Amino acid sequence: MTDLDNLRYPIGRFNPPASSMAGIREAHIETLRLLPGRLRAAVAGLGEAQLDTPYREGGWTVRQVVHHVGDSHANAYIRFKLALTEDWPTIKPYDEAAWERLPDSRALPVEGSLKFVEALHGNWVALLEKLTDEDFRKGYTHPERGRQNLTDALAMYEWHSRHHTAHITSLRARMAW
Repeated sequence: MTDLDNLRYPIGRFNPPASSMAGIREAHIETLRLLPGRLRAAVAGLGEAQLDTPYREGGWTVRQVVHHVGDSHANAYIRFKLALTEDWPTIKPYDEAAWERLPDSRALPVEGSLKFVEALHGNWVALLEKLTDEDFRKGYTHPERGRQNLTDALAMYEWHSRHHTAHITSLRARMAW
């Protein structure tokens, strides 16, 4: 990987799981359970100028990354509920880059999104822990990415959680914050 790739993908690119074993799913759910605390720890003590620092040249600021996690995971939670209550629904994608250019993502304090992610993940994890193997075989159709079952979607959001937290922690390490 190039230096830019290392900054963009500090934990590597997403690779779907080779299996849907319950133990793997449990580990993915545990990452979602721990995300709110890990995200809060990643931004702890940062001042406004640091929150407004991009994690890489041309990338989002730390503030935007935090707000993005809330936006993205809210969409994921809704997608899971749609998949569980409808027969392979087609979901609506969103332009995440456009969302992060909106005034709330660029300027609001991160505390609101940290609390939102905490509440959202509390509900999401409680739901995930009650799902059966059959439930995890359900899914949705993404207009650009095709059919995605909930096992693969869970793995992607587990990676997404670690990916964006690493954007912040790797920036902090590089900047010695």
